Amino acid sequence: MLEGKAVIGETDMLKTMQQDALDLAAKALDFFDVTESTDIARFIKKEFDRMYGPGWQCIVGTDFGSFVTHCSGCFIYFCVGSLAILLFRGSAVPNADPEAEADQFPALEAVKA
Repeated sequence: MLEGKAVIGETDMLKTMQQDALDLAAKALDFFDVTESTDIARFIKKEFDRMYGPGWQCIVGTDFGSFVTHCSGCFIYFCVGSLAILLFRGSAVPNADPEAEADQFPALEAVKA
């Protein structure tokens, strides 16, 4: 596991779900090398699918940007050392205009790792 404590950047999850995400990240980092970001993401995503139902997405890395639409209460972005982890349950939005989406749907999040 990486040295250091997880630092939550943004979230709208309940505390119990947040703790599950942090615990799974720690467990994934025990199983996989920090350079195996796809394996880490797969592990966290599959465990959240199992625990909270399907539809979870997980992005892991040291340099990425994102702009995602997510279900309310289903978003967390945190870092462990230099590794950033974005975990969310996706949500389809009927409007295709990103500017209008940002005004209509507060569950849009932009993060930069």
